[in-house]
Amino acid sequence: MRKMFINGEFVASLAGETFAVENPATEEQIDEVPRARVEDVEQAVRAAHAAQADWRWTPGIEKCELLHTVARRIRERREEIAVLLTREGGKPLIENMDEVEWVAACFDYYAEVGRHESGRVIPPVQRHQMNFVVKEPYGVVVCIVPWNYPLLLMSWKVAPALMAGNTVIIKPSEYTPLSTLLLAEIAFHELPPGVVNVVTGYGVEAGEPLVAHPLTPVVAFTGSVATGRRIATLAAERIKKVNLELGGNDPFIICDDVDLEVAVRGAVWAAYLNMGQVCTSGERFYVFERVAEQFIDRFVAFTRTLRLGDPMGPDVDLGPMISKAQRERVEQKLDRVREMGATVLCGGQRPEKLTRGYYFEPTVVVDVDHSMPLMREETFGPVAPIMRVKGIDEAIALANDSEYGLGANILTNSLEYALTAAERIKVGTFWINDPLTDNDAGPFGGMRLSGLGRELGAEGIEEFRETKHIHLDYKLEAKPYWYPYDWSKGRKTD
Repeated sequence: MRKMFINGEFVASLAGETFAVENPATEEQIDEVPRARVEDVEQAVRAAHAAQADWRWTPGIEKCELLHTVARRIRERREEIAVLLTREGGKPLIENMDEVEWVAACFDYYAEVGRHESGRVIPPVQRHQMNFVVKEPYGVVVCIVPWNYPLLLMSWKVAPALMAGNTVIIKPSEYTPLSTLLLAEIAFHELPPGVVNVVTGYGVEAGEPLVAHPLTPVVAFTGSVATGRRIATLAAERIKKVNLELGGNDPFIICDDVDLEVAVRGAVWAAYLNMGQVCTSGERFYVFERVAEQFIDRFVAFTRTLRLGDPMGPDVDLGPMISKAQRERVEQKLDRVREMGATVLCGGQRPEKLTRGYYFEPTVVVDVDHSMPLMREETFGPVAPIMRVKGIDEAIALANDSEYGLGANILTNSLEYALTAAERIKVGTFWINDPLTDNDAGPFGGMRLSGLGRELGAEGIEEFRETKHIHLDYKLEAKPYWYPYDWSKGRKTD
């Protein structure tokens, strides 16, 4: 059994309870972890709060070196971490090898960004004065992380929070806690005790007490809209800072001036990466009528070539979905849209040859419209609904016909199409001809129901710093505007 990481030590739950972690490819138990309760949360918060009193004053160059050390330790054990990610999360090993490198790169990035500046000097309003804008840490940051990219989305929160001078408590998903605990063993122990803590458990039992605790002024969360609303409600009671990335229903536009072979490969990858369990997956495809029939035929043909199987590989493109419940949600949504008139061209069922594990065939759906849940809600599964459009104006209008606003994609050789769509579609990230690519220096986050705040880039560290204005007059003298007032100086005369 793995233990939680609190105050630099690995500890069991004070209640002595545990829960099992399952391999979604085999449905077998991998390990078990502590099932944290309120008393464990209290222990973690007190440790993080005490550690922050010193960590906030640790010089930037020292924090920088420590975060670079964390990155080095991660790279040294890259394959071991990736294998565990694959076993507990189901993504193919090749994708998890990438995830581990991205995690290390994020710690390296914020190690440098965090020591670049901590505020600015602004012009004074009077002589012999100086004015400073100082950026300060909040204190203890709660990082609640999802299961689809458990280490990457953790690093997007933890690395900037630490460099800003905060301490953190990570609450990983109950589906994927093992890789985070392994990271604590491999890398986080390099930091002073209490600076990083990992609490494992369920949302109501561990997550909510962390969010509601009076000593956790910031909550950074990635997950569903429903859970985000709950977190925002709890945080509002104490006027806490929240950073919420709540997923999306991302549009993907294919114009009629593209190389269809290239477009199909990009679109299929954007639809089915990690079995469609990506917050920025292509979930609504809008194809210009002139090329729609050819595009759909090629999309279906290419989808049928994708290889499902053991995510450890080799020669596998897709692994299982994360859980039985997640697969059933996708199946239920497909049943609903079939009843509404949609047509499934391929996939749409569990593969006959893979009887163990939460596998599902990548699915193409046509005859869809915006009354259907596939086009209105986040699916988070390997389903690609394709809709024909007359041209760029209709595609943009449909892309904006959504309560979400996380990301959007376009494939085109027309600069006019690309920039018109980029300007008019209301999303946090707009990709032109390169779907789903992130950049540590580029801010990531959503609009509308997709959330509040930004991760990555300079904006990412600003989410974990609050602003103080310091006004300095370096010459102590009586000011003419102090008491007693001289009424003769501002009186109007006839």
